Amino acid sequence: MNDNSSVGSGDPGRVRDRAFVRIGVLALQGAFREHRAALERSGAVVVEVRRPEHLVGLEGLVIPGGESSTIVKLMRSYGLDSAITAFAAAGGAVWGTCAGAIVVATHIDAFPDQPRLGLIDVAVARNAYGRQVASFEAAVAVVGWDQPFRAVFIRAPRITSIGPGVEVLARHAGDPVAVTSGTITATVFHPELGGDDRWHAAFVQRCADVAQARGSVAPST
Repeated sequence: MNDNSSVGSGDPGRVRDRAFVRIGVLALQGAFREHRAALERSGAVVVEVRRPEHLVGLEGLVIPGGESSTIVKLMRSYGLDSAITAFAAAGGAVWGTCAGAIVVATHIDAFPDQPRLGLIDVAVARNAYGRQVASFEAAVAVVGWDQPFRAVFIRAPRITSIGPGVEVLARHAGDPVAVTSGTITATVFHPELGGDDRWHAAFVQRCADVAQARGSVAPST
């Protein structure tokens, strides 16, 4: 994993050209305001995405936690499901957190017919870490980071299998809790809670690399 471009790098000091990075947060349901604040603290220009045209000009998109089936129903009603799939196919970075990780997965255990985007080759089990009353925090080691991240698990899904080409960035009790493949990332916890912005800073870095590859920003000197 490349520390300068991967979501696993997490060092805000490494983020380059961040003033030119435009990142969307899907703002249909869930903790999108907290994600917006963390991305802005990390130097990005943030757009709340509610319609397909809001994706234009973005380098990345965060799909926040909430209720996965509700998120997808709302996405479909606005035509955002196909728009986000096209956005990812064109090289845009997408990061799904908690319920967003379910939305981007290719398979949902016990709910094979639940609509999803299928952007990263993983299977997930909904609410596998317990209900709301079973929420917990845990320190997880992240590949490439010197210090662990305090992850907040709230009705979190469990990643039950990963496909070839999917890299595990962090584990809890042996299970993957953060994975990435290409420009797609999924974390089953809530990185926007707790005041540690390293995941958001690293995503801003990844989006800066997307912008540079597209020629949206000049390389750093």
